Amino acid sequence: MVKRGHQVIVERSAGAAIDFPDTEYLDAGAEIVDSAGEIFARAEMVIKVKEPQASECKMLREGQILYTYLHLAPDPKQAELLVASGAICVAYETVTGNQGGLPLLAPMSEVAGRMSVQAGAHHLEKAQGGRGVLLGGVPGVAPAKVLVIGGGVVGDNEAAMSVGMGADVTILDRSIPRLRELDAKYEGRVRCVYSTNAAIEEYALDADLVIGAVLIPGAEAPKLLSRDLIGRMKKGAVVVDVAIDQGGCFETSKVTTHEEPTFIVDDVVHYCVANMPGGVACTATMALNNATLPYALALADDPINSLFRDKNLQNGLNVHKGKVTYKAVADALGYPYVPADEALKT
Repeated sequence: MVKRGHQVIVERSAGAAIDFPDTEYLDAGAEIVDSAGEIFARAEMVIKVKEPQASECKMLREGQILYTYLHLAPDPKQAELLVASGAICVAYETVTGNQGGLPLLAPMSEVAGRMSVQAGAHHLEKAQGGRGVLLGGVPGVAPAKVLVIGGGVVGDNEAAMSVGMGADVTILDRSIPRLRELDAKYEGRVRCVYSTNAAIEEYALDADLVIGAVLIPGAEAPKLLSRDLIGRMKKGAVVVDVAIDQGGCFETSKVTTHEEPTFIVDDVVHYCVANMPGGVACTATMALNNATLPYALALADDPINSLFRDKNLQNGLNVHKGKVTYKAVADALGYPYVPADEALKT
């Protein structure tokens, strides 16, 4: 950013906990300031990781650019505050790539997918409330049965970790071409099944660990495991809801934290940590910045023209000067939908 001629201000000790000291930011040409409030007051563009807190939303001003994860569909209060602010809000999770997909969501999906298996394996331990089952089993004892719902980036990384740990893995997805890809990739080591209500019920009731990895870009996650189904699962089974940032894909899910990651419903352990990658913040920081930096530079260099010219970046525009410009968010929260290119003309 500095080499491109921009002035950069960084909150004091922002990276200190993962061994990125303030001196490194200073050496790179940044200015260190004492508070997030000062950044919001001075900056023309604010770059974050997680969605802004209510107090931060109230600091935003008209025309200021906010570039971060937003996950607005399940968060009407945040949407209301962003609309009221008049800011230009670009969401990492809806920016698209030239080959399709969601390139700014992908690195966090990779991290969360791999972490979800670690978390599930740990919480299957008896001391954590689980069934007391070792994910990979041992010679003479069958491995745990893992059900992955959703075969996207998260589900693929979950499958890779589960297979690597020796588990008995099933993936459910509604795309036959994607199931073919996964079947070929794992060469029969993963059971690839078309997702229906009946298949979800059959495999969930037999599973020791269920990982929810479904995504509808920008929209609230569908509820795929009902409370009734959760109540019929094995005692001590574990469910990990990676879709919790988009409202969760299990009817019994509620947001938890790294400090208190689990709760139990009907003898089933629920792991529903929002911002799972925050638990491995050093890896996650570098992975995220590798993906977000090119778009950040484009926005900083020429914000409005870059949003006009680059349709992939334009797809990240969720709120523009009081208008909701991402259809899935508008539909979920009841706002009038204004196409991004139309809003940008103002």
